[in-house]
Amino acid sequence: MKLVGARAFLLAVGFACLPLTSVAQPGSAPPDAVGAAVREARAAINDGRPRDAIARLRALDAADRPEVAQLLGVALYHADDYAAAIDVLRGALDRLPADGAEWREAHQVLGLSLYVAGRFPEAVPHLEQTRGWAAGNTELDYVLGMAYIQTRKPDEARAALARAFGMSADGAGAHVVTAQMMVRAEMEAPAEAELRRALEKDPRVPQASYLLGQQAMFRGRLDEAIAYTRRELEINPANAMAFYQLGDALGRKLEWDASIRALQQSLWLNPFYSGPYILLGKAYTKKGNTAAAEGMLRRAIEYDPNNRTAHYMLGQLLQQLGRGDEARRHLELADSLPGVR
Repeated sequence: MKLVGARAFLLAVGFACLPLTSVAQPGSAPPDAVGAAVREARAAINDGRPRDAIARLRALDAADRPEVAQLLGVALYHADDYAAAIDVLRGALDRLPADGAEWREAHQVLGLSLYVAGRFPEAVPHLEQTRGWAAGNTELDYVLGMAYIQTRKPDEARAALARAFGMSADGAGAHVVTAQMMVRAEMEAPAEAELRRALEKDPRVPQASYLLGQQAMFRGRLDEAIAYTRRELEINPANAMAFYQLGDALGRKLEWDASIRALQQSLWLNPFYSGPYILLGKAYTKKGNTAAAEGMLRRAIEYDPNNRTAHYMLGQLLQQLGRGDEARRHLELADSLPGVR
């Protein structure tokens, strides 16, 4: 699983810190100078100013006040300094009153910090501890499910993800969802096992055959990919991505007419995705229909202006057509964009 920007991803799915009553509220600290500083630091964190909170908390002489260390750990997490947050929270955890507000928040944020730092085996116990008082929190179940995937616990992952998605852990759908998350984590072998179990339980469960076809594509087993993808389309004939995958596989077999037909069908269902336009540009080029190829590649760029492949292919095509200046612009732009080189 790619961990760069992991906390940003958690924020995107609505998971920064759980909305628990465990989080200490302003006004709960003792009425002294340290307590006032803690309340101000908490307010700074809530206002999105964790570095102000860190500066305030580090200025305190509070060796006998574990709640200061605990809040410092929370502020460090919000400032994306996960290694420091882990060290501080671990040092504070055993000094906090068990099952109190700060203790619960420390477990929660320590689990998240370990998770985004890629230390999944260490994260799991703290996330499980958090679930003890946050049962029903779907964001937590999702993160816990992903942590179980990373620690090679497929049954536990499936149970957690089933809770997150509101489905039975024993149903075929839970196996498909778990497999999809395993694919995201680049764990193809366990994903394939989940997909085969899904099809054993329900041969017509949507998405399972599509994903098996996708895996076959990655391994260069084109006939297998085509068979699985066609099976998916029998189950879900409006799956634009399945038609796209089928067109891709057929194109790799140089079956250009069949590839074009599948890619057109993909676009009829979803005309706003650049991928089929790019493959159609390639297919029409191979067929010698340069006008259609140019139109497809320009449409791809219209929907995805920063697509390196589309600019590169259009630049090559324009070179063949003798339009050197325009070709050079697209090739130079392609060279400046991220992507496979």
